[in-house]
Amino acid sequence: MDDIDRKLLNLIQEEFPISVSPCAEVGAQIGIGEDEVLKRIGRLKEEGIIRRIGAVFDLRKLGFASTLCAARVPEEKIRGFVEMVNARPGVTHNYRRDDDYNVWFTLIAPGEDALEKALAEIKQTTGIDDILSLRATRTFKINAKFDV
Repeated sequence: MDDIDRKLLNLIQEEFPISVSPCAEVGAQIGIGEDEVLKRIGRLKEEGIIRRIGAVFDLRKLGFASTLCAARVPEEKIRGFVEMVNARPGVTHNYRRDDDYNVWFTLIAPGEDALEKALAEIKQTTGIDDILSLRATRTFKINAKFDV
């Protein structure tokens, strides 16, 4: 990774333009052409440095509701539980923890009622009733930017 890659990564984290030719605009800001921007972004993606380029939305302002869930799942049921949860629309993260509540996941739905319905469906479908819904009461971080 060279200085141009670093400039590119720093720029696209927060200032990716919404235009007909965003890569041309990015290139103009860092002194390279559109083709070079596309080539570098492609390489950085292949190397796993860039995972995705996308927007960050304020879910609450869009009318969505979200929760962090902690489930107590018997060892012999973890695989089936995780497969079912991962298949659900709105599940953004799912990970195992070394704790009584051993499977954690985040769930987003288009409103409070839909969120409660989705949680009820997960409980019914999996047979796992011990799922805590840990709703955020305050937002502490809405975005992260890394100076490369």
